[in-house]
Amino acid sequence: MSSSLSLRLEKITPDNVEAAIDLTVRPDQERFVAPVMKSLAEAYAQPDVAWPRLIFDGDDLVGFVMAFFDVRFDPENPDDRPRSGLWRLNIADGHQGRGYGRFAVESVCEEIRRRGQSRVTVTWAQGAGGPEPFYLKLGFRLTGETSGDQVVGELDLPSA
Repeated sequence: MSSSLSLRLEKITPDNVEAAIDLTVRPDQERFVAPVMKSLAEAYAQPDVAWPRLIFDGDDLVGFVMAFFDVRFDPENPDDRPRSGLWRLNIADGHQGRGYGRFAVESVCEEIRRRGQSRVTVTWAQGAGGPEPFYLKLGFRLTGETSGDQVVGELDLPSA
């Protein structure tokens, strides 16, 4: 991985949207994460909730991350608190294992903390080759909840 000085998140723009759409994960991971195109459609449909960003290392596009802010998983349940967290994380095929995913998660955590929240939520599908070991290594803990067919993990953020 390049130095953290060359890593950055960028908004999706007309200049980079085609590259975003073309970004793909390893074939064995496609069952665990939606394509960027689906994420961008969801972000377009929910602009007050979604925070899509491209991950660059210098001039190289290496991934995509999308966060969500103040969402209730079960709007019918008055006890379900609003949550903020990771919605999608796609690290491009050939760029994994270099710290880009960690950088993306840490960047989302910083944005959530900046917005005054102290907990990050993520959901993932379980299975061999899935992202669970990655999230657990970063300190997320299973809550015992599910969202559709995915498990829910949370990470408490330290005070700034």
